[in-house]
Amino acid sequence: MKERGMIFNGEMVRAILDGGKTQTRRPVKVPHIDRDAMCELSGNELAGELSAGNYRNSPHGKPGDRIWVRETWARYNIDQDSHDMAYRATPPADWPEEGRWRPSIHMPRWASRLMLEITGVRVERLQAITLGDICKEIGCGLYDFRPATYGFQVWEDLWKSIYGEENWQANPWVWVIEFKVVPNVPANSTGSDLR
Repeated sequence: MKERGMIFNGEMVRAILDGGKTQTRRPVKVPHIDRDAMCELSGNELAGELSAGNYRNSPHGKPGDRIWVRETWARYNIDQDSHDMAYRATPPADWPEEGRWRPSIHMPRWASRLMLEITGVRVERLQAITLGDICKEIGCGLYDFRPATYGFQVWEDLWKSIYGEENWQANPWVWVIEFKVVPNVPANSTGSDLR
């Protein structure tokens, strides 16, 4: 079992905490393909190594591996011996608005409050998502979308807000990572950064 960190924005973290978000999609980083190599990929291949539904080459892990959530955070009590954390997704009521937040990219393992266990990994085209999977991505119920086509518009708008219009139009391959929340055991109670 391996552990890896993964960045989630505040909206995603709240959906995970509410129990609704159980999937995330991340773009597949396709290596540069030499157009002069006279090699063509079939519709479900990525660089000839990865077929749709195959997780063997996933940089995010395989079922049973764990992901610790990286989110915007701060130390709540600035004290050498304190490990009290504040998280921007759910800040303490007495947290000052101008509190000193640290970006999620800089969150060390010991500061993470959420641990996810991967239950499934597959590859598919971004726009091949089903309405049921949109609900698992966003953290809502099927009946939240009336008409159902509204769910697809919400998904498109969300993706564009993160990755841009051009990425949506390209309909890239994405890793579909399914997960469940599991108890989080701090990597190191001394507070040292174990990445």
